Amino acid sequence: MRRLGLDIGDKRIGLAVSDELNVTAQGKEVLIRTNHRADLKKIKKYIDRYNIGEIIVGLPKNLDNTESRQGEKIKNYVNFLRNNLEIPIKLWDERLSTRAAEDMLLKADLRRKKRREVIDQVAASIILQNYLDYMNRHNARNSGEGNNNE
Repeated sequence: MRRLGLDIGDKRIGLAVSDELNVTAQGKEVLIRTNHRADLKKIKKYIDRYNIGEIIVGLPKNLDNTESRQGEKIKNYVNFLRNNLEIPIKLWDERLSTRAAEDMLLKADLRRKKRREVIDQVAASIILQNYLDYMNRHNARNSGEGNNNE
């Protein structure tokens, strides 16, 4: 089962997909938002094309761990997705992911216009990669429990 990472903004949605082993995240594209139904149709195509079993959505928070104003919009959109999709959707703390994406693109020496075109895709990839790394560390720790007595 692959995972789909979403970086949802007011105007764009960045998409990233994990590999089949859920080790790496690859940015795929940026959807220009039109309306909820059209966005949903495009997201469903990704779910079908990549056999997605779980969606990870970046939840923006303030540095003091309080929810940002944008966070409420994201939660409302996630509720819409949950009401229209039959796969699990998890919220994942995305603090500083856009900043990390910007830094990465600046280091790659991309022009401002090109950065603007791909930043949401890169942010979705960072969000999904952080989630995958966490889950893989968590699973590795749990698979080692109880094996010390052998």
